[in-house]
Amino acid sequence: MMGRNKTVISEFLLLGLPIAPEHQNLFYALFLAMYLTTVLGNLLITFLIQLDSYLHTPMYFFLSSLSFSDLCFSSVTIPKLLQTMQSQDPSIPYAGCLTQMYFFLFFGDLESFLLVAMAYDRYVAICFPLHYTTIMSPKLCLSLVVLCWLLTTLHAMLHTLLTARLCFCGDNVIPHFFCDMSALLKLSCSDTRVNELVIFITGGLILVIPFLLIVMSYARIASSILRVPSTRGIRKAFSTCGSHLSVVSLLYGTVIALYLCPSAKNSTVKETVMAMMYTVVTPMLNPFIYSLRNRDMKGALGRVFWKKKTPFSLCC
Repeated sequence: MMGRNKTVISEFLLLGLPIAPEHQNLFYALFLAMYLTTVLGNLLITFLIQLDSYLHTPMYFFLSSLSFSDLCFSSVTIPKLLQTMQSQDPSIPYAGCLTQMYFFLFFGDLESFLLVAMAYDRYVAICFPLHYTTIMSPKLCLSLVVLCWLLTTLHAMLHTLLTARLCFCGDNVIPHFFCDMSALLKLSCSDTRVNELVIFITGGLILVIPFLLIVMSYARIASSILRVPSTRGIRKAFSTCGSHLSVVSLLYGTVIALYLCPSAKNSTVKETVMAMMYTVVTPMLNPFIYSLRNRDMKGALGRVFWKKKTPFSLCC
């Protein structure tokens, strides 16, 4: 009898961003520009690394994977947000919502794991420079990336399957601009204790352990740097790690502010703003962090686009 009184939800309604109607066009243009910048910037880094042989190193192999992850991560949510703002149609099918949630978890986790691999690469490069090429072999680099993909696939699939078994009845309004897992659990009329337990356990594995591994890597790096007597060596080491640390700070800073510093007042608005930070702003800034502050990327840009004019001048 209880099953007959429940209305099966076939679609959800995304409330989107808390923007006044008179400002919709302005924010639409802003988000469109940010998304295009993200796409072009990350594609440029990916193509430069593939086309320029000087960048065929472990560090840039991981960077190209991170750029691809950033591109896909931003593409999971922003096109739907732009479409909703333009058409004023907030609906998303049930299957589409679960699909969006799966890829959001997948590429979000993938970025976290890739940052760990990049931290390990910097650790080996600075702490064991003489053995770097031996340790960071192409086989190990490829194995690390494949492992990242496997772990993120299992994690995203686990949460998606657990969410798919839930029943949704009555309210189908999601107070977010994408199908956030926590928002879906609040709408469910099923028992969500198993989902919450899995989130608690895997959340520690996916967020806390990678963060601790990154901190440990840079603690060892800092210890090695302090033993370097040369000021030039210290400056070079910090320059090598600066870009990666900036990306780590952007990603984990917003996640910590969102999940470890909860606020009862305007929590929905806060969650939305923080989600915009790590789904839109961080993927957009990564190409600038790595390209504008990196001489290797600047050199690759010159070699790829002006190699016909100066075929030999940049070889040394």
